[in-house]
Amino acid sequence: MRHHARRLGRRARSAAAATLAAGAVLSVPAHAAAAVPPMPTLVPELDWLRMPNGWVIGDITAVAVDRHDNLWLLHRPRSVGKADAARAAPPIMAFDSHGNFLRAFGGEGSGYDWPTVEHSLAVDGKGRVWVAGAFRTDPHQADDMLLVFSGEGRFIRQIGRRGGSKGDADTGNFHAPADIFVDDAAREVYVADGYGNRRVIVLNSETGAFKRMWSAFGAPPPNDPAPEPRAPDAPFAPQTGDGPAGFNGVHGVEISRDRLIYVSDRNNQRIQVFTSAGRYLRQVFIDRNMPSPQTASGIAFSADPRQCYLYVADWGNARIVVLDRKRLSVLGSIGGKGSAPGQFNGPHLSATDSKGVLYVAEVQGRRVQKLTPGNIPSGCRPRSRR
Repeated sequence: MRHHARRLGRRARSAAAATLAAGAVLSVPAHAAAAVPPMPTLVPELDWLRMPNGWVIGDITAVAVDRHDNLWLLHRPRSVGKADAARAAPPIMAFDSHGNFLRAFGGEGSGYDWPTVEHSLAVDGKGRVWVAGAFRTDPHQADDMLLVFSGEGRFIRQIGRRGGSKGDADTGNFHAPADIFVDDAAREVYVADGYGNRRVIVLNSETGAFKRMWSAFGAPPPNDPAPEPRAPDAPFAPQTGDGPAGFNGVHGVEISRDRLIYVSDRNNQRIQVFTSAGRYLRQVFIDRNMPSPQTASGIAFSADPRQCYLYVADWGNARIVVLDRKRLSVLGSIGGKGSAPGQFNGPHLSATDSKGVLYVAEVQGRRVQKLTPGNIPSGCRPRSRR
């Protein structure tokens, strides 16, 4: 459950695997010899959020789940077309687990720099809402900051400033950060600072003071800019080996219950695992050598005590890859590009609730897809709330 950082109209839950099979491949067998735990069935639901006031949603970039299992989403009001611009919903919205609207806020205000391109969202254990953006076309106006609000929308703090980044060595600013995870127990916030920089950076969540940072394999961040990824579907030589020495598009960060740090390195098509001090442990490639080179995006864990499953959104190939978290072995995948239940259009950041329901923000799809797991072995089931 990601309460540290967790469409609209009538319900369209697909109740049978036969219905799902028409729109998506739900269970691709693992090639590994031991598929333990088994690949779960993921039953999708669309159009489950009840939008008030005739509001219109733009590109949805992030979701988070709070400690009450409420779903929070972040979207880009500026991406709503001109005809509907006056009805664009506020960028931050909260709903209960049944899709009932709770509250909304965000946007330009006094005392802070609102992001030009909304990107990432987190809700911590105190109910505070963290927001970051990804604009970087003009370095002097780049989204180089984090904002923190109360759950009711009161501004609390800004860390960094617009256009303030001096590169990977700068510990006071970010450069278009991609994801946020708040570690309540340690009072730390982890930032996947990966669009303009090539690092994970850790701060004190109460003061914003710098604590530590690292890049791929636990090394210091490189001094040189990351290379551009190859174009999707362009001819390429298959990649082998451990991959590049530095992050390239570090896009997601998540902490497991056993205190391991999972980082998605999107343009290098991999997940790397670290200790909280930044010591590298191991890695797994996500859809390496597929048509799109931009794969590992959002990360989420199943809600059982062991967190048996690791869910990774493959942005470019439009699917969710499911792994045995402990073994880092791929069990299967769900998806393919499309708008049918179980298909995706720009799967981005994701979150799970206490019941194990997986929520996926789709940027181009402009929806939050709700995926309920089934076929779960007893050792991988969430604890029921009493």
